[in-house]
Amino acid sequence: MDQKRILDSGKYLNEFADRINYLADIKGGLEWGSLKELLQRVQNLRSNMFDLREDELFVELDQIDRRLEYMEDLVAQDLSPIEVVNIVRSPQRFTLQDILENCYDSFTELGGEGECNIDPAVVVARATITRRVKNKIYYHQVMVIGHEKGYGEEFRNGGCAKPWGNEKALRYMKVAETEGIPIHSYIFTPGAYPIEDYPGAAQQIARNLFQMARLRVPVVAFISEGGSGGAEAIGLADIRLMASRGYYSVISPEGAAAIEGRIKEGGKVPRELVEHCAAQLKMTAEDNLKLKTIDRIIQEPPLGARRNNFGFFKQLRYEMVRATDEVVLQTKSFRAFRSYALKRQGKEKDNGRTFNDEFDIHIKWSLTESEKKRLVELRSRKYRALGKGYKELRQSVLSRLGHAVESVKQNYYDIRYGLLRQHSRQVQKLIEEVSSEGSVFLKTVTEPVREAYDFVFPKPKVANGINQYDPLRKSIFMQEWEQYISPLANEDKTVSCPNAEKYGCKDLWVPDLYGEFSGVCPTCGHHFPLEYQWYLENLFDPGSVREFNQHIISANPLKFQGFDEKLKKAVEHTGRRSAIITFDASVFDIKIVVAMLYSDFRSGTVGSAEGEKFIRACDRARTTRRPFLAYIHTTGGIRIHEGTLGVIQMPRCTLVVREYIDSGGLYIVVYDNNSYAGPVASFLGCSPYQVGIRSSRIGFAGPRVIRETTGADVPPDYHSAKNALKRGHIQGIWDRREFRKNLFEALMTMGGPHLYYK
Repeated sequence: MDQKRILDSGKYLNEFADRINYLADIKGGLEWGSLKELLQRVQNLRSNMFDLREDELFVELDQIDRRLEYMEDLVAQDLSPIEVVNIVRSPQRFTLQDILENCYDSFTELGGEGECNIDPAVVVARATITRRVKNKIYYHQVMVIGHEKGYGEEFRNGGCAKPWGNEKALRYMKVAETEGIPIHSYIFTPGAYPIEDYPGAAQQIARNLFQMARLRVPVVAFISEGGSGGAEAIGLADIRLMASRGYYSVISPEGAAAIEGRIKEGGKVPRELVEHCAAQLKMTAEDNLKLKTIDRIIQEPPLGARRNNFGFFKQLRYEMVRATDEVVLQTKSFRAFRSYALKRQGKEKDNGRTFNDEFDIHIKWSLTESEKKRLVELRSRKYRALGKGYKELRQSVLSRLGHAVESVKQNYYDIRYGLLRQHSRQVQKLIEEVSSEGSVFLKTVTEPVREAYDFVFPKPKVANGINQYDPLRKSIFMQEWEQYISPLANEDKTVSCPNAEKYGCKDLWVPDLYGEFSGVCPTCGHHFPLEYQWYLENLFDPGSVREFNQHIISANPLKFQGFDEKLKKAVEHTGRRSAIITFDASVFDIKIVVAMLYSDFRSGTVGSAEGEKFIRACDRARTTRRPFLAYIHTTGGIRIHEGTLGVIQMPRCTLVVREYIDSGGLYIVVYDNNSYAGPVASFLGCSPYQVGIRSSRIGFAGPRVIRETTGADVPPDYHSAKNALKRGHIQGIWDRREFRKNLFEALMTMGGPHLYYK
């Protein structure tokens, strides 16, 4: 046998071993079929191939090849969701490095390389990608940002970005915006690395989403492995593509199984339960396309693309260019050209022709100022339309009439605080400038004008006539907490403060603790949990709470098995139909809009109903020029039973918050009890004013998740409000007994002139 044929035989045997191991990855081990026996046969053949005649060797190779092809076809015919997850997790799966080398013509990595990178799990590169139009080559510059799992995986944390990795991604997004080049983001992560070290996992994801909401350059995202908040950190895009053998999910199947099965820490999760949850989560590309959480699927080979599937890279390259073209064309005001160009770009798919990577026209990716504005508007419109898995109750005639009145009121507020407010400020400025001369003559002229102005534009009544904070007027804060007493105060017993050993706290008589003391230990200040009704009755002016959007209710859009019954129990327990309450209220006569997540309904988790109600509340605050308070009695994160319809609420709500803040609104977030995960890493964590009630716990992931992910334990006070303040996550700590007073001070001293009372 000649040397070349021997080398070729060795190459074939190595390929066979890779194919067998790949099938084992997909099926969860070599026990499936005859994989173990087949692998042993390949290994024996590799050891003895010099002892065989050439014809015998190639007969063996041909038999193994045909056997493998049959098994691969068998597996590809009916891939289960958990097997799709296994494809994504295989070491043979293509990675970002493969994409950079095969889809882009050149690239320069930024932020360091390899182990010396700022965070090796996140790769940023300035890259060049080309298009071919009738044998002519055109060059485009792009910023590539994504997760890298391979090529030095020992220091990549499996693609789990640390806070500073997401900060690096955001920094170069801003560079791309400055230079006016598109961003291509590639998502290969099971989730973010759950640590609170500065800048903090949750806070940094929230910052990324807040900034991406208004980036003035096209953003195209490609998802291979999209794990919850880690994916969203670079995933808020104008077009979201997904690999046909990828997955995008609110949580891993194992994590969902541990929650659903109530598996204790360290316990083994049954494989059957993991497979069940993988199917229930609707995490495949086809599922997400039906849910409209992605825009398009890029087809891979039947068993997924691997590092040597160059045909797939050719197609991916074409699709990224095409998607960027679509984003740019949508901003063009010349509708006829836009329609023509989009039609030409999609002709290969529409006509069913053989795929090729040649384009019919060249489209420049630079945008004018008006096109950048339209880009941001279209992005807002896109995300507002996503994630609608909630239900709406049929409303009465009076309720529908109320909506009509709201529409009229919106026009009124637009005129009063939009059009007339500008003129009123100009008149006021003129009066002040003239009056400052101090002339008696001028005063006699301006006084009638001022009186007329005050009559036309009366100042709002605030806090019994006080429209600015006066530290000497302490009496307005001296209000007894008598409107509502917690039912917890009805128990005739004593309880011990958890800090008794450290601070010598005395035992507390329950009626006093939950009555006079407002659930606060008078010795050390420890805050015992109180029900959300206490805040509704004691924080806001009596009779001022007016709830809205009760007709939007939580549903089971994925038909997650058993969840309908859980929702029913939550409704029976609380008398409410979602985990958020949105309402108008006032604090010392200052009108505000409030969104309250509370613990009683599914631990304050956020799904599509909660996200929609939050968005409408934020829009209401923007229309009426009122401050917007998000009081988080408790939130357990994103509701896993709604899959990516829950995850998509992170960018949706953050985008609307960004629009509210940019319009001049005052957005305040107050955390209480336990506040974790997705909401904190998005529409809550992006607030410039965040505070925690004493004894609250705030963070990205709980201690168990941190231990299971990092292998390290965390101290008991790791998520305390005190440590959150030290890390810069929050800007202050409030005592429950001073919540109302501190909120009033914030309303009077924070926020710009956009607010109705300023």
